[in-house]
Amino acid sequence: MEIKQQRDGEKLTVQLKGRLDAVTAIQLDKEISKMLEGVKDLTLDFAKLDYIASAGLRILLKFQKRMNIPQGNFKIINVNRDVREVLDMTGFSRLLTIEETAAPKKLSFNF
Repeated sequence: MEIKQQRDGEKLTVQLKGRLDAVTAIQLDKEISKMLEGVKDLTLDFAKLDYIASAGLRILLKFQKRMNIPQGNFKIINVNRDVREVLDMTGFSRLLTIEETAAPKKLSFNF
């Protein structure tokens, strides 16, 4: 699995590519745990995530609990159909904030 991160102040966005299984869930937990200092807004981008196993689901719950700090936020964006089916069947889609796509940036035009 590939992990790319982008930090903007208290906001951290992590893009995942590949499979989130027993082996890569440990890797993801270690990587994100190092990055979370001072983060109040964590977003996982699943646009390129092909598969999620039960170990990956446990890590998502761990992140959800960790981000339940005052004014903390955790969400998942860009979930494909296969991963969404797993989240729905396991009930995780009711426990986590999932947005279908990233919110588009608002453009303003001055004339």
